[in-house]
Amino acid sequence: MNPIEVNNLGKKFRLRHVKGQTLKATMIERILGRETREDFWALKNLNFTVKRGEGLGLIGSNGSGKTTLLSILGRTMVPTVGDLQVRGKVGSLLELGAGFHPDLTGRENIYLNASIMGIPRKVIEDKFPGIVEFSGLGHFIETPIKFYSSGMTVRLGFSVAVEVDPDILLIDEVLAVGDESFQKKSEKRIMEFKNSGKTIVVVSHDMKMIGKFCHRVLQLEAGEIVNQGGVEEVVEEYIRGRRISPGAGQPASSLKKEWGSRQAEIRTVRLSGREGETIETIGSGEDLTVEIGFFARTGIKDPVFGLAIHNEQYTLCFGSNTQMGNFPIPAIEGEGKLTLRLRRLPLLEGRYFLSLSLHSGDHLSNYHRQDFFYTFTVVSSRPGTGIADIPVEWELE
Repeated sequence: MNPIEVNNLGKKFRLRHVKGQTLKATMIERILGRETREDFWALKNLNFTVKRGEGLGLIGSNGSGKTTLLSILGRTMVPTVGDLQVRGKVGSLLELGAGFHPDLTGRENIYLNASIMGIPRKVIEDKFPGIVEFSGLGHFIETPIKFYSSGMTVRLGFSVAVEVDPDILLIDEVLAVGDESFQKKSEKRIMEFKNSGKTIVVVSHDMKMIGKFCHRVLQLEAGEIVNQGGVEEVVEEYIRGRRISPGAGQPASSLKKEWGSRQAEIRTVRLSGREGETIETIGSGEDLTVEIGFFARTGIKDPVFGLAIHNEQYTLCFGSNTQMGNFPIPAIEGEGKLTLRLRRLPLLEGRYFLSLSLHSGDHLSNYHRQDFFYTFTVVSSRPGTGIADIPVEWELE
């Protein structure tokens, strides 16, 4: 029998619309019967199965119903109509840390979270050392969660979820958070699940992640399956239908995500060319300058600024930071500006996403991250395929 079977599944929400903007006005509208209600079907007529050991990817635009479907598979939400069979122990990597209590320590929250997931105390006692080791929290495990950074909370939530050794693993964009080293460790653990024959369902806007963990893809739009099949063909068609035309320095991608503690933040970003002019388009092989205006509310020691460039297929083309680039910044406080120059940018023609980050030197505190936040276009007269424009010389004897 298949671990997951979905037949004619649908999920309806009831939306209430009132004109009042205050609590008093809202109550008056409701008493007078002026409140209007609308039924919204987040999921409609879903039919699919997931085989044992199979990786299924769920893709689609924001609001297409992916997370709602994952929540139903994880039994945190019930369908309105249809039949659902989920066979086996489920591990959910959805809203990591959502069940944690801020006043309890990391240790206490591990036991609390495990009890919510139905894991016996004896089992979690045996797995406790492994959870702490994987999270990398060390002695912070005895510190109340309210003093954790967002990255530390994610580490703990992920560590608890994967240590229960589930038969079915549900993943919703969790690898988009946390520092780079923890992301790699998390990817490795998920790959171990895949190689051991576990069933995996992945929701992600990262097509590279979908390709890495999935055998098959379902594309959802407006709550319905509009395409399904092998990863390569479905992803290629999905990307082809989502071409966008943003301007430089403007939030553009539906994938954009902005998060962090904002103890320090990125306030302005300017992309300029070799003459210092603000640009939307740059020629392949030309210099690209990125000016980052920032503000630190308090003194922050050893901050790290980072950047990443992805293409339209969301493949990472280049990534670096001040730590990797051997450009240590002792401290920041108040306003400042950091300028970085990408010399002779060797990208092929196309549109690219620029992500920026500002975090602590130990990667445990994320002050401000802007993922897929800015865009620019590269033009080139040289034909080629791939990512980089590498000069080639041919010689025939």
